[in-house]
Amino acid sequence: MSDTNAIGLHEASASQLADKLNALLANYQVFYMNVRGYHWNIKGREFFELHAKFEEFYTDLLTKIDEVAERILTLGHQPIHAYSDYVATASIQEEKNVHDGATCVRGVLTGYQTLIELQREILSLASDADDEGTAAQVGDYIREQEKTVWMLGAYLD
Repeated sequence: MSDTNAIGLHEASASQLADKLNALLANYQVFYMNVRGYHWNIKGREFFELHAKFEEFYTDLLTKIDEVAERILTLGHQPIHAYSDYVATASIQEEKNVHDGATCVRGVLTGYQTLIELQREILSLASDADDEGTAAQVGDYIREQEKTVWMLGAYLD
């Protein structure tokens, strides 16, 4: 019996990666809902600008949620899919009743920083496992999100 999965990765490595990807999935889901809340509830002079920007962010997050879940499946594992599991697993906390522009932008900034940190851990694990598919996926996410972090920081300055 082989110790590799359908795509040729060692099952122990695939399992470890799937666990980390499920943690990433949970963080993406909670972050997505936070950004949806910012979009819905933003008030003030920056409403039009931030309302549109938050929609751009949550649309991208939704795409990545699907991609992460499908990567877990590709590794031969099951993505978590209950919101209670997302809340219990994620390090990003739910935010409620936030409507101030600067507070919302800081929430987006902190969310992306959290995702980048977790994705760097996954990138390291994927590299060690010779998992080019996962490494490429999270590497692309990191590159995009580092630029977003820079822009959000510039906005807040």
